[in-house]
Amino acid sequence: METLEFEFAADAPIAQRAHIGVVGSGDLEILMEPADAPEQGAQVRVCTSVTGYGEVWRQVLQRFFERHRLAARLQINDFGATPGVVSLRLEQAVEASQS
Repeated sequence: METLEFEFAADAPIAQRAHIGVVGSGDLEILMEPADAPEQGAQVRVCTSVTGYGEVWRQVLQRFFERHRLAARLQINDFGATPGVVSLRLEQAVEASQS
């Protein structure tokens, strides 16, 4: 297990909390909630079963926050999801937080 923490510039508030996915082989869950204040940006905590991929996580998340400047706190619990699955789940979390 490895825990990674990231921060990104963000200023767009989200409407509501979102919970997407499940912690299972090749998958992950994302819990997204509004930041206490938009100026806090985005804080992401990743708990992953696969160690040594911190740079890959940083790049996937950086691309996401370049498209979606969401001021939010994200908890990601990963059980070996590929970068494509991570990106899909992040997009699903955005949709759920806006509906």
